[in-house]
Amino acid sequence: MRIGQYQLDNKIILAPMAGVTDRPFRELCRKQGAGLAVSEMLSSNPRVWNSRKSKLRMDYHNESGIRSVQIAGSEPLAMAAAAQLSVQQGAQIIDINMGCPAKKVNKKKAGSALLPHPELVRAILESVVDAVDVPVTLKIRTGWDPDSRNGLEIARIAEQSGIQALAVHGRTRQCFYNGFAEYDTIKKIKQNVTIPVIANGDITSVEKAKFVLDYTGADAIMIGRGAQGAPWIFNEINYYLTTGEQLAPPDKLEIAQILIAHVQALHGFYGEVMGPRIARKHVGWYLKEQDQLGHFKRQFNTIDCPYEQLKTLETYLNK
Repeated sequence: MRIGQYQLDNKIILAPMAGVTDRPFRELCRKQGAGLAVSEMLSSNPRVWNSRKSKLRMDYHNESGIRSVQIAGSEPLAMAAAAQLSVQQGAQIIDINMGCPAKKVNKKKAGSALLPHPELVRAILESVVDAVDVPVTLKIRTGWDPDSRNGLEIARIAEQSGIQALAVHGRTRQCFYNGFAEYDTIKKIKQNVTIPVIANGDITSVEKAKFVLDYTGADAIMIGRGAQGAPWIFNEINYYLTTGEQLAPPDKLEIAQILIAHVQALHGFYGEVMGPRIARKHVGWYLKEQDQLGHFKRQFNTIDCPYEQLKTLETYLNK
């Protein structure tokens, strides 16, 4: 799997997720076998670039692996400027978001709201590709709604515009994350373009990963929600695709070590105030099977002190 001049270690990619794929999580997923980890999206609106949230999202310094940075917006020139800024900050690949279904993004005619407007899509893609000297990739959904799946049309525009790889989530915008992802559109896209195609949607097990790759013919797969609380899924999938056998899941001690290290990294990255707040959702994902009634989650979410958070977590994990 190649994107421009970059050779990925494998074909399992961490999907960009707002509020999730920050630097600590990207680093963790790479350590756990992700061939590429894409950042959470940066708005093309320059008025927010100096905010603390944006500055943290633009922090790629000393990051391992290939640095792929996602940008979102609806104006070609603004998107080009955001791409240039990201490259200046260290991005090696620019990824364009045309898949986000969130209302606050779509009301600005960004994310998946761009899909019904092919000419604007073309203008944005060409503007960004022309603005930077690094590979540009695109992430889309299959269309706006089930009655207007135009993913193939958008894919052809992407190929014509110089996009180096295309990730497709197997749902329309109106489907949000409901129901089941469909892979027929991804298969059709793969059959009709020559650029690498990455399949995304509902890939939460090694068997599903192999099925999606085989069925769609995609060059790679992208894991989003399946990695939340289970970053080792990348190693498991790589092992299964390579050997045909199941890799033993991490034991209780291994999971505890991964979780503690992740929380410590979040504290260090976000600081003493925001770090514990960000850690809460990740801890909830890790322990959703172990803490099905949510008793520990409710207790943990009241803790604001990093030291107390780690102490409470270690006591719970060592039971």
